[in-house]
Amino acid sequence: MTNTPTAAPVPPARPAADPSRWLRTPHPRGSAAARLVCFPHAGGTANAFTALSAALPEDIELAAVQYPGRQDRRREPCAQDLCELASEVAGALAGRADGRPLFLLGHSMGALVAFETARLLEEHGGVQRLFVSAARPPAQDWEEPDLTGVGDEELTAGLRRLGGIPEPLLADPETAGEILRLLRADHRALLRHHGAPDARVAAPLTVLLASADPKNTREQMGGWARHTAGGHEIAALAGGHFALLERPGESAPLLTGRIREDLVGAAVSARAGTAGPEPLPDLVRELMLAGLAGRTPGLPTDLTALEAAARAVMAPEAFAYVSGTAGSGATGRAGRAAFDRRALVPRMLRGTRRADTSVTLFGQRLPVPVLLAPLAAQQVAHPEGESATARAAAATGVPMVVSTFASRTLEEVARAAGDGPRWFQLYLPSDRAVGESLVRRAEASGYGAIVVTVDATHLGFRPAELDSGYSPFLRGTGIANFTSDPAFRAGLPADADTTATVLRWAQISTDPTLTWEDLAWLRRLTRLPLVVKGILHPEDARLALEHGADGVVVSTHGGRQLDGAVAALDALAAVRAAVGPDVPVLMDSGVRTGSDVVKALALGADAVLYGRPYVYGLGLDGERGVRHVLRCLLTDLGLALALTGCASLADAGPHLLVDGDGR
Repeated sequence: MTNTPTAAPVPPARPAADPSRWLRTPHPRGSAAARLVCFPHAGGTANAFTALSAALPEDIELAAVQYPGRQDRRREPCAQDLCELASEVAGALAGRADGRPLFLLGHSMGALVAFETARLLEEHGGVQRLFVSAARPPAQDWEEPDLTGVGDEELTAGLRRLGGIPEPLLADPETAGEILRLLRADHRALLRHHGAPDARVAAPLTVLLASADPKNTREQMGGWARHTAGGHEIAALAGGHFALLERPGESAPLLTGRIREDLVGAAVSARAGTAGPEPLPDLVRELMLAGLAGRTPGLPTDLTALEAAARAVMAPEAFAYVSGTAGSGATGRAGRAAFDRRALVPRMLRGTRRADTSVTLFGQRLPVPVLLAPLAAQQVAHPEGESATARAAAATGVPMVVSTFASRTLEEVARAAGDGPRWFQLYLPSDRAVGESLVRRAEASGYGAIVVTVDATHLGFRPAELDSGYSPFLRGTGIANFTSDPAFRAGLPADADTTATVLRWAQISTDPTLTWEDLAWLRRLTRLPLVVKGILHPEDARLALEHGADGVVVSTHGGRQLDGAVAALDALAAVRAAVGPDVPVLMDSGVRTGSDVVKALALGADAVLYGRPYVYGLGLDGERGVRHVLRCLLTDLGLALALTGCASLADAGPHLLVDGDGR
């Protein structure tokens, strides 16, 4: 692909006159429960999948795509455009739909054709899962030369290094010539294919990565995550680039396991009368089914164990930045102790099958009472930073609060979030023109509220950061919203270098002289809901409302500001009493589990902000790690509500709680 991928138009799918021209079934299985449609690599034929077809069980039928210009279609020219090829295949598949669930698998170049085909088939009921083997993501530059400039001998030597073609075939001049003809034709189509960075499929996606593949790495394959809304995983195969085809005895069980899991999940959902999977039981069922196949989760499901797991893989200074607290850490410890001191009382036989977890805040209906807290500079945990977090949040229905000090611009995060709900957290700069510009950009980018943080006008004394001498901001990470801002740039000299830019940011990024009147100024600036974050005293909550706030967040900033402060959970009830029952009150600091969320709701919170655990997940496995953390949290929350007899969030109240000693 080119170095500057652009959105390529996807031709509409059209039924093929003769589907058999496009699909070859080596081992027809009329009673099979599912069909796996396979797309060959560049220069490959449908015959490449014959051995894999034979290795699959009787309940899975394999159909292989026959590209033009080979096998019994040699009279036709080879494909010139991958999207046109996908359109023909999608038409053929739609034309022979028989109700059996479809699974697509693409090898090497075929992964891109399979991806485009899956997008087209979403108009015809979609596919259950997309498998891709040894292919870089659609929007990634392949960085390969045009093979028209590579001689036959050099190209044949490259094929020998890559493997997959028996030596007798390469040694035969006629056969080798035909292989090179097909390879060059497909490669030309590949180089012309421009993958759109925001192209996505709804189906879950499994990347089959061979451990000894000389062309592709795990790091490259991680880019597939941005091209699916249905979940992403990387599954390991032994061998080289053609491991999928050369080792069918190993790849067939892996494919079979995923297909059967998906079929079971679909059947359970159908029996439940739902249009899609039930999110709360799904994770438990999914992990148990995976256990039957000998697979266990890659990350802990105990959300309190994530910190230790992240410590083992994150750079020490990055981990210190994310995990550090103020002073002796007393406020952070108090935050957890406040949750541990309170116990939930289970209720029995309440007839609660599935709790309604939705909540309305500022006129916005949110699917869960959990939002991702605004944590700055997430690129210290993972190269994709907030963009990966936004995709995971959108996929799980969790609203994201994006920090002013994000390592990606608020526009980039909005694009990654798509239709996912999002709010913008504002540190009000001392340069009011920059502050106004940030608010206008948030409004233009679809953010649903402004969360102004008021407890960090002075940076807390944080030994973990001080001992490592590490600030991501002074190294240019976490200031993207400023360097991209026209009002901020206007305050820089024309020849400003990186040092001058960072110094300018340090001078104006926060304002230690803020008063309640500044909040009133912000209220006049925007019609978006205004939420004040960092409230612990009831009088401050009343003052926030008097000066224009629509809601408050009870927070200790995760214990990062004042050492020895009151725990947020302990301050929650008094703040709720001060503002009354109708003002939205959120809380953060110390929330780790679904039971913690229920305790916060019982003490008066409408919702919680969830912080460090999702960043630990980001550090452990990028977008997939964040998604894992959120799925665990929401599953735990749903079960905690059900086990306390709550059919909805409104049922959670102080009656659910006792002191930890049972009094």
